[in-house]
Order: sequence, then C-alpha cells, then structure tokens
Amino acid sequence: MIEGRRIWLTGASSGIGAHMAKELLQRGTRLALTARTLGPLVALSERFPGQVLLVPGDLTDHLQVREIGMTIAQSWGALDTVILSAGTCEYVDVSQFDARVIERSVCTNLLASSYCIESALPLLRAGRTPHLVGIVSAVTASPQRRAQAFGAAKSGLRYLLESLRVDLADEGIDVTLVSPGFVDTSRAENPELSIQGRWPASKAAAYICQQLQKRPREVVFPTRLLKLLNLLATLPKRVQVVLAKRLSRRQGETSL
Repeated sequence: MIEGRRIWLTGASSGIGAHMAKELLQRGTRLALTARTLGPLVALSERFPGQVLLVPGDLTDHLQVREIGMTIAQSWGALDTVILSAGTCEYVDVSQFDARVIERSVCTNLLASSYCIESALPLLRAGRTPHLVGIVSAVTASPQRRAQAFGAAKSGLRYLLESLRVDLADEGIDVTLVSPGFVDTSRAENPELSIQGRWPASKAAAYICQQLQKRPREVVFPTRLLKLLNLLATLPKRVQVVLAKRLSRRQGETSL
C-alpha cells in the first residue's frame, strides 16, 4: 500500500523518473520532486494539487542537496520512501579516451546519490516503514561496449546500496535496487546497442511502481535479457568480449 506515503523522487523531469512521478501521484502518494528542469515538476504540481512538494536543484551540488533535505524536513518532518532515479548515461569513445566522461558519470550517478542518501537517512528514520530505493542498471552484470563510464558509476552505486542494506537492516530500513535492462528514454542513445524486447520508459515505470509495493531486494526487467547478461558473466572473459561485440553490432537505437 503506497497511498499517502511521503516519497522523495529524484530525476523526476524526464525518462523513467518522470513516468514514475505520474504513476505514484495517480496512486495517491505525496511526492517531493527533484530535478534541474523545473517546468515538468510545476506541471505535475498543477495537475495533482496538494500532493507535490517542489524541491528542484542540482544533485551534484552537496550544499543544494542539504538544502533540499532541510526543505523536506520543514514541510513534512519525515520521509517514508526515497527513490534515487536521477542519473545520466554518456558513452565513451575509446579512440579518444576522455577521463572527464568518467568523472561526470561518477559525479552524477554515484556521488549525487550519496549526497541524497546523507540528507534522506535522518528523514527515513523518522518515517513509517522506511524504504530506500536506487536505480542501478543491468549493464553491471556484463561489460558492454562504450559503457565504461556508466557501468563503473552504476557498479559503485550497486555496491553502496547493497552494503547499506546490511547496515540499515537493524533500523528497519529496507533497501531495494532497481536493475533495468535496455529502456528507451530521452537521456541517452547508443546506436551501437540494440536489444529486442526493450521497454519504453512508461512501461518500466509502471512495473517498478507495482513491484516496489512488495519491497523486494531487487527489481529486475526484462527477465530474459537479464538472464542472458548473467549467463554471459559466468563465461570465460575471452568469450564475453566476443559476444559483447556481436551484441552491440545489431542495428537500432537503445538506451541503458
């Protein structure tokens, strides 16, 4: 049951996050919405009056995140759920390797999430049946071409959340990881990657919201793709390289 829960959702202006915001508001939750782009958040606030708390900002700025946390604390006093959906996907050109791509990905996908967790934990401790949710990626199961920056950052986020699950268990704070496969979003496109059966962001968001009510340790989709990636991870490294190359050469456009 999620009706009436106080939820902080990051990355709420586009992609999976934007669709999750609509899903959750339609289910009767109260949402604190964060993104750098204010327009979509305002539109949701007008569409769902009384349910939305606008807390826009740049999550890579530690001070801004602290201010967002203080605003939520002053307005609501506590949080029941935090969903870390904000992130970015930028691909690496190994012929002209640029370490700044790695830096940007780690800052946006890992450090920004850690800033949010710092501000969120005191609010979750004051909430009802607290739940911390982070969106990672299926790409961490098996290396993919040009995904070095994204994969490294999401792998770090996965370890952070899984280790937090251990330490927060005694406090009754559940931790769920969301591992999407290949999802069409507006955030990024890699024309070298194409997977049949990829999901639109709207379908992914609806599935995530449905599964989160069960508070699982991890939400994974699409199942067949993830089984394939997990199988690849068990193969010898030389075979993984060959298969990853073949996988990425299919025609089409897909985002992780």
